[in-house]
Amino acid sequence: MAISNEDRPTRDQARRRGPVELRRREARTPQSDRFLLDSQDGGGFTHTDPWRVLRIQSEFVEGFGTLSELGPAVSVFGSARTQPGARWYRMGEEVGRLLAEAGLAVITGGGPGSMEAANKGAVTGGGTSVGLGIELPFETGLNEWVDLGINFRYFFVRKTMFVKYAQGFIVLPGGFGTLDELFEAMTLVQTQKVTSFPIVLMGSSFWGPLLDWVRDTLEAEGMVSSSDLSLLHLVDDPAEAVRIILEDSAGHQAP
Repeated sequence: MAISNEDRPTRDQARRRGPVELRRREARTPQSDRFLLDSQDGGGFTHTDPWRVLRIQSEFVEGFGTLSELGPAVSVFGSARTQPGARWYRMGEEVGRLLAEAGLAVITGGGPGSMEAANKGAVTGGGTSVGLGIELPFETGLNEWVDLGINFRYFFVRKTMFVKYAQGFIVLPGGFGTLDELFEAMTLVQTQKVTSFPIVLMGSSFWGPLLDWVRDTLEAEGMVSSSDLSLLHLVDDPAEAVRIILEDSAGHQAP
């Protein structure tokens, strides 16, 4: 039987759903998060959501079991669209290498771009390189520099792992996903859901305008307090970013 062009495997048509790899027609099935969050199913949720809870539970168990002995780690975020050799890619590589040389594991989203750069740096620095992948319609799978990888169906489970097993965030330039991770981390620290959690922004030219808006608009309108801005450290030097993480950790471990 002839194979149509539609059925031929391509990188864009292949994706993962948790530990499962989907190709061709199977890759076009909706994402697990969509099934969970979309309420337009005419009441069928009463039969499916209880079972979905067990799947969510299994993802937490898998994540906790895999990462429980990871040791000190830092989560590094950034755009999947950053090209190898670009300024932010080189910065991510250096950050990953310095973190590894300081004895810290590097956790990323496991994708391409800045995530790949940080994972690559961790490997070249002799450290542990972790990738936490997610089911997306346009994902390309875990990058080649991930040594310890987990693929998740649900964003909120994956986000828990980013925070639970890290002692700080380093945030490279990125888009909506990076902003989501940044502001969630800020909210968790602000509301004291997590403590001793430095957040370092890399790239003053990129993040400076955003911080100006937070200061000149949000703070000026009374939406945030000046102390909220103290949660962030804006730097351009990878060594400075790692130093902030290490000093914060040392300060909270001191008797």
